[in-house]
Amino acid sequence: CDIMAPALFILLWAAVIPRADLLPDKKSLLLPPTNFTVQVIGLAQVLLRWEPNPDQEPKNVELGYHVRINGPQEEDYETRNTESKRVTVLHQGFSASVQTIPWNGHSLLASDWVSAELKAPPGSPGTSVVNLTCTTNTTLNNYDPLRPFQVSLYCTWLVGKDAPEDTHYSLYYRYGSSTEECQEYRKDTLKRNIACWFPRTFISSRGSDWLAVHANGSSKRATIKPFDQLFALHAIGHDDQKLSTEWFLIVLMATICFLVLIFTLICKTGHLWTRLFPPVPAPKNSIKDIFVIVSPEKTVSSETEIEVISYVEEPGLETLEDSVF
Repeated sequence: CDIMAPALFILLWAAVIPRADLLPDKKSLLLPPTNFTVQVIGLAQVLLRWEPNPDQEPKNVELGYHVRINGPQEEDYETRNTESKRVTVLHQGFSASVQTIPWNGHSLLASDWVSAELKAPPGSPGTSVVNLTCTTNTTLNNYDPLRPFQVSLYCTWLVGKDAPEDTHYSLYYRYGSSTEECQEYRKDTLKRNIACWFPRTFISSRGSDWLAVHANGSSKRATIKPFDQLFALHAIGHDDQKLSTEWFLIVLMATICFLVLIFTLICKTGHLWTRLFPPVPAPKNSIKDIFVIVSPEKTVSSETEIEVISYVEEPGLETLEDSVF
């Protein structure tokens, strides 16, 4: 018993106290990225950029990054790149975080988060536009064969409830890499812009990119707060009613002409026309089968008038000639 007691105590101690190599190793924790920045690169568009931590060990581990958009709308995604473009409204500011993660399911732990943000642009409350709505209209473009459809854009809004009377609003849109400022405005009774018309745009009629619209303003009495809004084209997708009908007729006529041309060439080269449509024989004259043709001939002399009547039948029949004096 004296010998068994120490041995049992040692086994119990080994089971309760974890081994040193099973304890979490501080080196297994990945290091966070460095130089994380957020930069505005266009209307309602930002670029997130960071760099791998130069002190990260081991060097041969494949690393990825977990990006979290904190505001104005939450979003989570993973990437192996060290930069990311996002389309978002910016009048409320923007905030994002990123951490280093193992990419191939390695046992290493994810790093701590690092964050960056953009402050909301300055402006007095209640001065930005409200109820901003936009619609697109697609029509046939007869002047540019490379762009058969032309898209126009029309936007309307209301003046902010606390905007001064001298507020001057300006509207811009961005689609893809193209940005345009409105040149045709409609005004209210105080000559403040409340609507905009883009008769010709760079918007694609079949595109899937977000349409970003930005409205800012100026006043001598207050700082006007800007406003951003994103539109999905299919949600604002108003085509000309004649568009589908006219395009269908054009395609139909072109198809018919093409088929007629091909059929004519085949008929001419293979004499198919004669085989498909042989000459139709002339119908037999049934009248000649029933009646004979009467040809009166008159011969007049100085003494006697002679009338000669000839009876002519169809070929193959006998010909009778009678003379009446």
